[in-house]
Amino acid sequence: MNLITKQITQMALILSICILSQFLKNLSVYVTGPIINICIILSVLVVGLGGAIILSIITPITAFFIAPSPIISGIPLIMPCIMIGNIILAISVWLFQNKVLVAKENVRLIIGIFLGALFKAIFMGVTIVLILFPLFSGNIGVPEQNLPILFKTVKVTFSITQFITAITGGIISYIIWMRVKKFI
Repeated sequence: MNLITKQITQMALILSICILSQFLKNLSVYVTGPIINICIILSVLVVGLGGAIILSIITPITAFFIAPSPIISGIPLIMPCIMIGNIILAISVWLFQNKVLVAKENVRLIIGIFLGALFKAIFMGVTIVLILFPLFSGNIGVPEQNLPILFKTVKVTFSITQFITAITGGIISYIIWMRVKKFI
């Protein structure tokens, strides 16, 4: 199997795992979120940065079509912020895995995952919670008296929850990678 065919096959498998996990979105973001982050991180390690960026762009779109969010429907600009947050995670893992050579490979991966999760959460918190939601919350179609409650949910979902799910996904992907890297 040539390299391109192998990478396409690997990406198709990873994407199918992402899509299957998105059917669990209404169950808990603490199930779906880590799975998506595992797939992004493993795609960096297995396929490369390009595949991870493609996955980072596709997964918010498939998630929206599988389980539409009224918040994203009302504020569609949130979707590109989610994509960029995912890309930040992927780039951080890639940079520390491939370009920062000051520590052992395992340590670099841990640092890349941690910083990627942190920067993803900060980026999404700033852009979605502090900028987009205050500007466009009237588009969601929620009575104005319910907006403070919704804002609290958005605040946690697009900052703390993003960090927790990225770190959880990072820990699991690290464990998986340490077991399978010698076979790939």
